[in-house]
Amino acid sequence: MSDFSYGTGRRKESVARTRLYPAGSGQILVNNKPVSEYFPRKALQMIIEQPLKLVRLLDKVDIKVTCAGGGMSGQAQAVRHGIARALEKMDPELRPALKRAGLLTRDARTKERKKYGQPGARAKYQYSKR
Repeated sequence: MSDFSYGTGRRKESVARTRLYPAGSGQILVNNKPVSEYFPRKALQMIIEQPLKLVRLLDKVDIKVTCAGGGMSGQAQAVRHGIARALEKMDPELRPALKRAGLLTRDARTKERKKYGQPGARAKYQYSKR
């Protein structure tokens, strides 16, 4: 297991470093745990498998992911982004399908910063007229 494609996925505060090994059995490891153990929610597992199902490589590649930061949902989406990028590096002909599905685009939405003179990003302190 030395020949692999690499992709970095990001979402919110999460970063997923993804290694994709061709000629595998469909095993996905996230932080050295099976994907069903690391992400017990079925919805998050479906998010991760999305790019693989799209290009019909779900049972043909092995994936090792190192994930850090953020929460469960952000990490799952970061893993999806990383897998899509690694698939594109492995086979550039997959790019149009992945791009059309919007899997190569980094979701730039993050937490908005708190502003001075306010209790939060958008909320204002209560105003008293009298």
